[in-house]
This record gives sequence, structure tokens and C-alpha cells, in this order.
Amino acid sequence: MEYTQLGRTGLKVSRLVLGTMNFGPQTDEATSHAIMDAALDAGLNFFDTANVYGWGENKGRTESIIGSWFAKGDGRRDRTVLATKVYANMAAEGDAWPNHDKLSALNIRRAVEASLKRLGTEYIDVYQFHHIDRATPFEEIWQAVDVLIQQGKILYAGSSNFPGYKIAQANETAARRGSVGLVSEQCLYNLSERRAEMEVIPAAQEYGLGVIPWSPLHGGLLGGVLKKEAEGKRRTEGRAAATLADPAARAKIQAYEDLLDKHGLEPGETALAWLLTRPGVTGPIVGPRTPEQLTSALRALEVELSEEVLSGLDEIFPGPGPSPEAFAW
Repeated sequence: MEYTQLGRTGLKVSRLVLGTMNFGPQTDEATSHAIMDAALDAGLNFFDTANVYGWGENKGRTESIIGSWFAKGDGRRDRTVLATKVYANMAAEGDAWPNHDKLSALNIRRAVEASLKRLGTEYIDVYQFHHIDRATPFEEIWQAVDVLIQQGKILYAGSSNFPGYKIAQANETAARRGSVGLVSEQCLYNLSERRAEMEVIPAAQEYGLGVIPWSPLHGGLLGGVLKKEAEGKRRTEGRAAATLADPAARAKIQAYEDLLDKHGLEPGETALAWLLTRPGVTGPIVGPRTPEQLTSALRALEVELSEEVLSGLDEIFPGPGPSPEAFAW
């Protein structure tokens, strides 16, 4: 396993991040535990979750599954860099009151305590804001975060789905307070969706944030979807099906699969390997539903992409270009 420091911090994390969103809704507890064991055995030490995972009536279920895994002992918690998120309304359906969501100091305090209880741990390594809160000033957010750091309940703060200007605003406010500020940004970024390159990733690099891409296979589109469809191995559904209904988008995915087939490369592994070549990227989030999917993701660490392949990928999926040149002279 390769490790890197998370942004400007001294925290060492694996180049792949274990995403746990499927734990509970699609993967039962025993299998989830087996996946986490296999990840840790492979040296993958960075686990990502969110208080809302489990969804619907089962919000918090994923954190509870991780907590029951930690409870097995054998150094699991000490060897894991744990990241979770706050923003969503965690009240039971029909029981939501004001201040049960977003990033007020009150909700941050309430949400941390609830996550710690579900996770069965005394601290969270990276506490992430799941979305921007336009109504709460960063002065208030950092006041709440600084208290939690002083109490030893969280170690670092990160963001998710932040635009570049909010990353700048957050860390300039933190600097004025003498606070550490954001150390990571979790954003939508993959071969097919490269808009983060215009503003988000440059802002993250400027302020020393590690970039943690989510949806690296873009809902399965970059995982060999057409080949699987042709072989009858998988029926295309959801976002992938909607995208492939567009002939131009389908032709682009076909060109992608043809390029990789020519070079003997697996699509899913290549999409992950490509992200590992991108400036500023700490590691993409992989969200396996089965141990076999984790094994496939780990193989991406061994994939080396030639200049010919990288150039071919850029031709198929061109980036937006830098800001402001992408939209100005």
C-alpha cells in the first residue's frame, strides 16, 4: 500500500479511501465487517462515512456497523483514520425541529456526540462538512470546531462538495482566528466529470487541502458498463442508463472502453489509476459492496498508465481548462 500525507497535515493516509455508503443499505453487517478487515489487511487505513448513511429510517446505520467492527478490538480503531460527515437532518421522520441539521454550532455539537456514540469511539480523525451552509457564518463554524478539537473529540476538519470560493472563505476565516481550517475536500471528480479542475482543486492546492474524489467510476459508467451490458452481466440502471441514452455520451464511453481494450486495461481499475496521477489528489473513494469489488479496486494501485493512454483519455474526456482561461481570454 502506498501512503501520502493528507494535504498539509502530518497525517498519513492510504492512496485509496474505503467508502462505506453501501454498508447497511446494500451490504449486510457481516459482509461489511469482512470488507473492512480485508481493507485493513491490505494496508488501506483511511475509512470514510457520514452520519446520514443508512438513509431514510435507517440514518446512522452505517456508522453503527463501523462501531460494531471497532468493538471487535485487535487494534482496529488505532489503525484506522476515520472520517465522517455532518450536515443532514438526522431527526426521525416527522420529528424534525429547527437546528437538527446543517452547520450551526448547536447542530455540530449534537451531531458529533451522536456520531461518536454510534461509532463507539472517543474521537473522529477528520470531521467533514457534507455541504455548504449558506446561513451559518464560518466564524461560528470554527468556534464550534475549535472547541471539539480542544476536547479531543475531533482532530481535523474537512469539507465536501464545497466550491472553490467557499474553501478560500473558510480557510481565510480560520487563519484570522488562528485555527487550522480545512485540511481536505471531498468532491465529485472522475474522467467524465472534470469540472473540479477549474476552481475546486486549485483552491484546495493553494490552501493545502488533500483532495478526496467521490464517485470515481461516475455511477458505474467508467467501470466497463457497455461490455458488461453486451455480455449480459449487468443491466444498466439509474444515472448510467440515463447518460447512455444520449448517443454522443454512449459513443464517448464506447471509445473509452475500446482504448483500454486495445491496451489490455480494465476500465474500473484504469479510472482509479487515472485519478492517482492527478495533481492534488490524496486518494479516490472506493465503495465496494462485496469483498471481490475491493480486490478489484486495490489492483488499481499497480496499474501504470503510459503517456499514450493518458493522452487518449484526455482526447476522449477533455478537462475544462484552468480558470479563468477556460471562460475568458
